[in-house]
Amino acid sequence: MTLEELLAVMDRTAANLERLQAVWDRAGPMLPDGPSIGTTPEYEDLTRAWDDLRRGLPPIEGWAITEPLPDMDAVGKAYLEYAEIGEPPFAVSGAKGAPSEALAEYRHRLNKARRKAVRDRMRELIAEVDTLLPQALALARTLSRDDRLQAEPAAEIDRAIAEIERLMGDTAARRGRWSDLHRHLRFGQAHDWGDINESDWPSVKPDIEAAMFSDVEPLPVPNIDLGIAAGRRPAGSVSTELRWANLTAERFEQLLHDLLRALPGFQNVQSLMKTNAADRGRDISAERVLHDGAGSVRTERVIIQAKHWLSKSVPPEEINSALTRIRLWEPPVIRGLIVATSGHFTSDAVAWAEKHNDAGAMPLIDLWPAPRLGTLLSERPWLAAEYGLR
Repeated sequence: MTLEELLAVMDRTAANLERLQAVWDRAGPMLPDGPSIGTTPEYEDLTRAWDDLRRGLPPIEGWAITEPLPDMDAVGKAYLEYAEIGEPPFAVSGAKGAPSEALAEYRHRLNKARRKAVRDRMRELIAEVDTLLPQALALARTLSRDDRLQAEPAAEIDRAIAEIERLMGDTAARRGRWSDLHRHLRFGQAHDWGDINESDWPSVKPDIEAAMFSDVEPLPVPNIDLGIAAGRRPAGSVSTELRWANLTAERFEQLLHDLLRALPGFQNVQSLMKTNAADRGRDISAERVLHDGAGSVRTERVIIQAKHWLSKSVPPEEINSALTRIRLWEPPVIRGLIVATSGHFTSDAVAWAEKHNDAGAMPLIDLWPAPRLGTLLSERPWLAAEYGLR
């Protein structure tokens, strides 16, 4: 099944869920709040509609809404029985609230399944917009203020954002400047692209990330009491090796993205191109924040290149090639190049980078081999666990 086909099923399922919610919104207030006997024809019709509609909700990881609506007559008689014995009707309240709980549970599972389905495609589209926006902005600056940008990047950005919204559905609230973004895209004049780049797109990206990463399912852990286990003073040594082979090239890039977001001194971290695409050397972009003792702060643009190489070391030719390619992404000027690998660099590569930096050439090169990544991840063990490295 393609993503398009799966989303079509999910959209129809969501429509059925809303219909089922409407049935319960009508039926719920009809249930008695005290002792009574009997039911009504309208409520019986709603119970049949409930049964018909819940068959339009496919199971999600084996879970589905299987219970019918509460029996009106049984609820009223239960109130009567509790009144006779003088006990609070807690069980009746629970039965009356069961449909609301089932609807909420199914909605949660449906949104979770949608986030899982669209995550990879959303990453690709975010990278596409992040890559095309500087190109569109550069072209817009060559136009008069009120001229409309009709070059290819503008149409591609519009299409990518429309697809992002289709993928998001209702899995996350839209708190950013969505209306401003659509208005500026619709007019598409030269001055609009500055607003899109500086205000609109940065404001909506948190909403998009929420639609991708709101998965709260925990990592599997054994059924133990951690305090008791620690009190037994477990013996033995611990491993320091990271299982890099568990990662694909794409997951390695995602790890670097999340690591940079967790490191102090980095901000505006962006994944810019799809793995193994013609990315001209740019995998991740970030701003490095530099403080001096006088209280001044400045930022510099840094490009991070990911090399998930397990069987061979990175040679100097790869670093030189990356330097050549990233020039195509200026302006703004690139002050630093970080090359991160899950393996190692050759001694010639290390010497080449040191010579480049000693000469004062820009951008400065920083090499992150596997041992350095291991140190950074040791300080953030939750991240290593998240990616299955330990």
